[in-house]
Amino acid sequence: MARILGVDLPNNKKVSIGLTYLYGIGPSNVKKIIASSKVDPLKKIADLTEEEISRIQKALEGFAVEGDLRREVEQNIKRLEDIGSYRGLRHRRSLPSRGQRTRSNARTRRGKRKTVGASSKEAQTKTAGG
Repeated sequence: MARILGVDLPNNKKVSIGLTYLYGIGPSNVKKIIASSKVDPLKKIADLTEEEISRIQKALEGFAVEGDLRREVEQNIKRLEDIGSYRGLRHRRSLPSRGQRTRSNARTRRGKRKTVGASSKEAQTKTAGG
């Protein structure tokens, strides 16, 4: 199992797919990395030699990936919150920050529904009937 930047890449995947397991590396960046490291993109990760892995690691030095990228994104969000921008407030309240509607959607960001005001019939019978 190849270990690059502290991440174990799956042995059974091709290099072009396996590199996307690194945070911050997508298909377009994979093409650049493969071109600069001169590794066969159809080769399985298990079949990579130590020299090829080191060439890939050298090519990755030009990209912000894993911990550095996560830290950078976190600092950007914290900066928005500190200056009190609208986007920062939306992040602080765990609401969508890019203009999506929240009246009927945004369940992923807002969490499970909590009924406010009108209660369900089942809850009314429990309180009234005792």
